[in-house]
Amino acid sequence: MHYIENTRNLFLYYKQLGDQSMTQLEEKELFWKYAADENSIATIVKHLSGNMLSRWTDFMTADGEKTWRNRDDEFEDATLKNKAEVLEAWEKGWNCLFEAIDPLTDEDLEHIIYIRNQGHTVVEAINRQLGHYAYHVGQLVLLAKLQKGKAWQPLSIGKGASKDYNKNKFAVEKGSRHFTEEFLDKEKKK
Repeated sequence: MHYIENTRNLFLYYKQLGDQSMTQLEEKELFWKYAADENSIATIVKHLSGNMLSRWTDFMTADGEKTWRNRDDEFEDATLKNKAEVLEAWEKGWNCLFEAIDPLTDEDLEHIIYIRNQGHTVVEAINRQLGHYAYHVGQLVLLAKLQKGKAWQPLSIGKGASKDYNKNKFAVEKGSRHFTEEFLDKEKKK
């Protein structure tokens, strides 16, 4: 169960990076492109959602590349019209993923599932998707950061803040997974 819990936490982490990035953006910024032939954040979200719905719907019993999926359409910009639709697609994909992995047990991890008719253990399939989602969330974060410039609110340790972060991190009892109250208060004020 440790693997499943750890993986779920990593998926949540990447979802939160996307959530926190998109929260900082105006609607038009979700549709901005660095260049004409590049993807916008809305397009990345559309692709991630399509992938998640395909991969995680009935993932233990049906091929992860569903016949109803139109992957090429995921890279067309016209479908999602506003921020609400982008966020709805984002949540729909992640909800499908979590509904699929939450009931997993250790016994499920070596079960063979299929993606494009290629066999994977459940562990392999999860790792494959974790890497894929991290890759695209990184793109999403970069696009958001490029647009916000100096107004960008860091999603982790900000520039020049490592010393204070480490000081507070090492002030916590070894092995603890929690920050000191003082540090949390400082973080809330930022």
